[in-house]
Amino acid sequence: MTKSKKQAFIEKRSIDYVPVAERHGKVWHLWPVWFSGDAHLATVATGIVGVALGGNLIWMAIAVILGGALGTFFMAFHSTQGPQLGLPQMIQSRPQFGFVGALLVWGVALVSYIGFNSFNQVLAAQAVQSLYGGNTTLIIVVFTVLALGLAVIGYDLIHLAQRGIAYVMVAALFLFTVLVPHLHIPAAQFNLGNFKTIPFLTQLFAAAAYQLAWSIYVSDYSRYLPVNVSVKASFWWTFLGAFIGGAWMMLVGTVAGALYPTLDVPTALQTAANAVLPGFGKPLLIVSLFGLVTITSLNSYGASLTFLSVADSLKSIRPTTAKRIFAMLVSTVLASIITIEATGNFMTEFGNFLGILLYLFTPWTAINLVDFYIVRKGHYSIREIFNPNGMYERWNWRGLTAYAVGFASMIPFFSTGFYTGPIATALGGADISMIIGLPVAASVYYFVCRSMDLQADRQRAHEADIGLDPDVVDHGVLPGHKRRLAPGIYGDEATRAIFDQT
Repeated sequence: MTKSKKQAFIEKRSIDYVPVAERHGKVWHLWPVWFSGDAHLATVATGIVGVALGGNLIWMAIAVILGGALGTFFMAFHSTQGPQLGLPQMIQSRPQFGFVGALLVWGVALVSYIGFNSFNQVLAAQAVQSLYGGNTTLIIVVFTVLALGLAVIGYDLIHLAQRGIAYVMVAALFLFTVLVPHLHIPAAQFNLGNFKTIPFLTQLFAAAAYQLAWSIYVSDYSRYLPVNVSVKASFWWTFLGAFIGGAWMMLVGTVAGALYPTLDVPTALQTAANAVLPGFGKPLLIVSLFGLVTITSLNSYGASLTFLSVADSLKSIRPTTAKRIFAMLVSTVLASIITIEATGNFMTEFGNFLGILLYLFTPWTAINLVDFYIVRKGHYSIREIFNPNGMYERWNWRGLTAYAVGFASMIPFFSTGFYTGPIATALGGADISMIIGLPVAASVYYFVCRSMDLQADRQRAHEADIGLDPDVVDHGVLPGHKRRLAPGIYGDEATRAIFDQT
């Protein structure tokens, strides 16, 4: 990386390709990004969903761990796509859905970013009022400005902030955890005989959906890493960071919710922390609030990249810093409007929101991962991804068909506040749609891709990207090196070695 690039205060790139000359960082940096990405108040709220429905502590804890592991497993596989392709996550959907067809999944992503930030604003206002009181509107404005400032500066500062918060949160969560045995928790909360199907499954799939929702921006925060980052390393550093941070913070929420079911999320957390150690509630809530600021930054950052992807599909644009910042402002305004209109029934709305995300993201993540790991096996053209009339076409019937079938297969299993499918009704309201939609969407996509001429597809991708990154040889990346290598840049010999280690 040149000195000028390295010292740039505000990130210059957005949806465009990150050249190898600008790659930097270490793969272990993914751990604090995703640990801190989960160690905040919104995650605490996710852990309360089941106990709010009447589930007891022990079964909801089991549901959190199983659901968190399930969602994070699929989410972490997206991490390797960043170093190999050097692109944000959402723009990578064009090969599966088409140059214009990808607008479908980008719309889903924008709903996620804006929805999460709206909930984050509500939680921030509740937390600050619990600590110090104050005007709700002013709190939201200050909170949002802090988050936007971090997002504007971009990738490197976000990574740095996440590392700092991770160290503090590990210490705070460890202290809370070792002192939990001092709490006077009713014995009924540990009664394994008191199993309730609906709260258990709701909590399990809420945790899974929450973790799976990260899939839409995983490679946003790995795309600057060196191109020879291994599959295993990127997967495990991402998985462990997100799973440990997510499950740990959700379990804190489960404990707080079980003890203080009538309190709002920040107050329940503060009260539980004070119960384990007098005076500990305030610092734990403050640290959790810092994490909420940074995750709101990640959402704003991801929303800006997705907005630019949408704009580029409608009319080819030159991505600039000014456009990235403007897109952030648009997403922030939309989130704030939703926050203003929010009702007091926060936990119900949040649970329904997580359910909707589960329905929308499940088919996409299945299709994206099958395409990357099984069908094309990492063979993509960076240039063609940005070509409106290129090899990936404007509308890709294969991805769109698989998404439609996968989504439709889940409908009978839906269970939300506004619709319950017939099979979910027969199951007593239990929602198991995720474990239906994943294999159906994956299988359909794999089946319809059997008619593709993959050899011609790979050859065309290779030819299109010849000369894309002339600095590659100078940075010691050679054909045949057994790491994930972008096929068009490094040639077919390199791409044949992509999956040797998996």
